Amino acid sequence: MGYDVVIVGSRPAGAATAMLLARAGLRVVAVDRARFPSDTLSTHQVQLPGVAMLARWGLLEKVAASNCPPTHHVRFDTGDVVLEGTYPEHQGVDAVYSPRRTVLDAILVDAAREAGAEIVEGFDVDEIMTDGGRVTGVRGSERGAPGHGAVRAMTAPLVIGADGKHSLVARVAGAPAYKELPARTGGCYTYLSGLPVKGGELYGTGHHMVGAWPTNDGLTLVFVAVPLADFAAFHADIDNSFPAALDRCGDLGERARAAIRAERYRGTTDVPNACRKPYGPGWALVGDAGLVMDPITGQGIGHALRDAQGLADAVVAGLGGGTPLDTALAAFHGARDAASLPMYDFTTNLALFRPDPAGTILFRALATGGPARVSQFLGAITGAVPMDEYQSTRNIRRIVGLRGMLRMIGSQIRAGRAKDNVAAR
Repeated sequence: MGYDVVIVGSRPAGAATAMLLARAGLRVVAVDRARFPSDTLSTHQVQLPGVAMLARWGLLEKVAASNCPPTHHVRFDTGDVVLEGTYPEHQGVDAVYSPRRTVLDAILVDAAREAGAEIVEGFDVDEIMTDGGRVTGVRGSERGAPGHGAVRAMTAPLVIGADGKHSLVARVAGAPAYKELPARTGGCYTYLSGLPVKGGELYGTGHHMVGAWPTNDGLTLVFVAVPLADFAAFHADIDNSFPAALDRCGDLGERARAAIRAERYRGTTDVPNACRKPYGPGWALVGDAGLVMDPITGQGIGHALRDAQGLADAVVAGLGGGTPLDTALAAFHGARDAASLPMYDFTTNLALFRPDPAGTILFRALATGGPARVSQFLGAITGAVPMDEYQSTRNIRRIVGLRGMLRMIGSQIRAGRAKDNVAAR
């Protein structure tokens, strides 16, 4: 059967893209090996720009109605400085949400169906079909369907890979990768019942990053990220190492011990960092298939939703004849990188867990600079304030003053010299 677009993957990036293309009148099919509702490893966080997308699409009310509370207030404890504040208003929203993926993904899949997209669940893609170097469709079979095992082919002028960081579409298409970096952290999380939190809590303990965020049904998501080199030992003794990490975070450990662990620990070191060119002859990429970064800053879902909108706009313009498809997709590529790469660089540097004297100077200035300064910082780490704008010399000088700026520069020079000395040994 022929379509305008075939999408491989129906989680946030794929389902949102399918919904938007179907709303624009295109014939769309999206396939996924999962059946929804379905869980998956996730940061859970939908940052401010992603929340604004959900509101624009008419889906935020469904997330809120799922008994997932909004997070307006954040406490960020670096061990040296404590920042507390609220998120800034961004396109009509001022809170982040951390829904379970069993909830969020199902909401998006349902919305895609309601828009007219065909969603095929339990579908195993056996082949990305090509013809003369051009991607033309997919072939596979639907598990558990009548005639189980029968091969089905789906063709379209465009196949979109929304199939994650190990994208089959990207691999078959030969999507060029750049800015690749190996995994730098490993992470574990679980859900606690009866853990009181006032909004979101973040803790930097030198060798751990710890977060606690309210999610569905009165549960609190608690995660710990550690340097990759420490993860094997951390995970091998998870029943002791996870609570011990929380004990380094103010009274979080004490509160957590009084709570009940509702589910098992989940953990992974499969956290690559890479950008891929997101289009080529007959194919495009969205979500982690196109750009993936360490989850330590929780950007994945928000980026997936943002890029679904950008890609859908490009596809509608290209397939509608108003703009050559390659031109529209090239513009999408440029916009994606302009929006993502400053955060990508910030995230991959943060994931190194290196001492940051310049960051300490900045945090101390923020702690005494008033609520507006803290709110702007929270806007930057959630993606509402562009990271390159926030980190500009002009803005940092405004926060720390000339003397603070000189101290930050001096600390960075000293850190660079120390790094060079270590490399020379």
